This record gives sequence, structure tokens and C-alpha cells, in this order.
Amino acid sequence: MNNDVVFFSRLVRLPISGLDGVTIGHVDDVVLAPPDRHDAPPLAGFVASVERRLIFIARSRVDTLDASGIGLRTSVTELRHFERRAGEFLGSELMNRRIGDSTVLDLAFRPIPGRSEDWEFTEVLLATSGALRRRRSARLESWRVVLPLLDFGPLASEVASLRELHPSDAAERIRGLPLEHRRRLAEAMEDEHLAELLEQLPESEQLGLIAGLDLERLVHVLEEMDPDDAVDLLAEMTGERRSELLEAMDSDDAVSLRQLLTYEKTTAGGLMTTDPVVVSAETTVAEALARLREPELYPALAAQIFVTEEPTEIPSGTFLGVVGIQRLLREPPSLCVGRCLHDQPSFVAPHAAELEVAKRLATYDLLAIPVCDENKSLLGVVTVDDILDHLLPVNWRQRTR
Repeated sequence: MNNDVVFFSRLVRLPISGLDGVTIGHVDDVVLAPPDRHDAPPLAGFVASVERRLIFIARSRVDTLDASGIGLRTSVTELRHFERRAGEFLGSELMNRRIGDSTVLDLAFRPIPGRSEDWEFTEVLLATSGALRRRRSARLESWRVVLPLLDFGPLASEVASLRELHPSDAAERIRGLPLEHRRRLAEAMEDEHLAELLEQLPESEQLGLIAGLDLERLVHVLEEMDPDDAVDLLAEMTGERRSELLEAMDSDDAVSLRQLLTYEKTTAGGLMTTDPVVVSAETTVAEALARLREPELYPALAAQIFVTEEPTEIPSGTFLGVVGIQRLLREPPSLCVGRCLHDQPSFVAPHAAELEVAKRLATYDLLAIPVCDENKSLLGVVTVDDILDHLLPVNWRQRTR
């Protein structure tokens, strides 16, 4: 996304294109999430008209946004039917509303500082009529001017306060709430924040929290979760429910999750994630560093890249090695990452026991270790946080409070 202010009036009717660049619909409205105590309401996503159907497009599924349109980073089949949920507010509900002696003409959105992929509603364009009501002067004001017009519902403050917390702290806070209230909060949360929250809870508690979500919503929450966490949750479900969810998913995601479900939970295959940063040996240092700057990467995966022969999609070509971010920062931007490999590549087999994986991580001071098959194809990686999560007692999170 670019760094310019974008107005609601320009967003509406913008074309939306899929992964192949083909236009599949247009923007009808924007969806705002509740603001926290200090910040403006974040842009949760868009309401779009696709094939005569109103679709919700989460902000996390948007790759590019500019004057020419919106480009998605996901396939159209993953997009869910729009149903306004508790805690959401539509941008159109503010347009042409009266506030004092002024009228709302437009809404302004800007990237959140330090998080260029996330946008928020920052200002409102107001018009005040002149004495003869023929001339109107327009001015930009803070979004707080229209705060009396914004009604995010009774759960808004709780949803916003949970969003401010680290996911593990948010999980601890909701554990003391009655089950029905927890479920209402889950329904009102954005998909990505609910996914982060679920990853911090035992699978048994996850099942209770999502019991009221419909199939389409649950599919999108699972797709926002790290693959290893999504598999752990799927494994706790009945075979029928698991099959329904996998059938409703994007085919590529479903294939990956089905493969992970074939491994025992306490092996490297059962612990691994299939979302590491993988590049070929010909990739430049500059390109590799750009990949590691992607905001959705969590620290253990943003600390190194994994180098393979083509193809680099998992399961990849022959695994060649790992390059840490510190090494990349010391090398010329134009250097190929293949020139940075000097150690014999270390990896584990998918059937390796979790204790063996932990010992390998500790021995070589690794944040993540590759998992390869008998042909040395990269299948995924096990991160240090995932192995710790499995080796520590089930209730370790409560013990740290």
C-alpha cells in the first residue's frame, strides 16, 4: 500500500483484482473496527460486490491499494459473504450525517505509523453552510469530531482493549470470563486478532471459544493462524467437522494442512510450520532482506531465510542451507545469498521426536530448524517457541502470571 491519504469517496467503486490481476468486483463500503483508548478506528476491511454478491475482504488479504484499485494477496474463493458483526461500523453510515452545524462530506484514511500495511480512519471532511446556505466551506478535522456518531456496540471497548494487549495477555484476560461472554467477544473480534488469541490457548479451550462460529467464519480464522497451530486445532475436532472445514478452504491451504495432519503431534512434522521465508541461491541479499521485513512474520521466522534449489514453494527443491539476518546485513545488497552459505546444512527428518528437535535447536543455538524429507526437500521448519510450547507443562502460561 502507498503512504498517501485515501478518501472514502475514492475508495468506493475502486476495482478489485485477484492474484492473476483480473478484475473481480469493486468496493462498496469500508468496515471500521472499534478504536482503542489512544488511536483512531482501524480499517478492518472492505465490503465488495463480487459476482452480484456482497463479500467481506479483510484488510490482511489486501496486497496493494492505490488510485487504480485494490489488489488481493489471496484467491477469490477464500472471501466470505459479508454479514455485519457486533463491534463493526460502516463508513457509509457517516457520510452526509450532521454534526453540529456541519455535514460529513468525506472520510480520510492513513497508514498507521510503523505499520504501513495497516490503515486507520484519521480525519473527516466537514462542510459548513454560509449565511445564505449557498456557499459551503470545507475543512479537515480529527475523526474525534464525529465520535458521537460512532456506535460500535456494547462490546467495542472490550474488543479494543484486547487488541492492545499481547495475545498471551489477552488470552489470560478472557479465561476468567463466563463462556458465553467469551464467545460473544470472539464473534466481535477481527479474524487475525481472534487467530492470534486462539494460538495462545490450549486446544480444549479453543474449541469452546469457537463453538458458535459458522463454517465460513471459522475457515477464515484458521487461515489466519500459523499452520502448525491450525493443525493442532483441527486435530481436536471430529472427523466430520474437520473434513467440512478442509473442503471449504482454499485448495492450497487445505493440501498443506492435510499433509501436516498425517504427522504425529510430538514429531518434527507435527510441530513444524510451512510458512518460512524460502528463496533460491540466486536471490540477492537486498531481495532477501525485503522478504524478512514483511510485517506478518513473527520473530523466529524473521531472523533467517532458508535457501533451496527451485522450486522454492514447499515442498521445495533440494535444501541448501540457512542464512541469518545478521549475515545478510553485513553483505553487499547485490550479492547472491548462495554466496553466503558456508556451513553444511543441518536439518531433521519429519519423524524426529520433539526432544531430538529441542536438543538440535539448543546445540546449534538456532531459532528455527529445517525439516526435510529423504530427498532433502524442505517441508517446513520448527521454531524454538513451538518446541518450548510443547515441552513445557500444559498449564505453564498460568504459572507465569
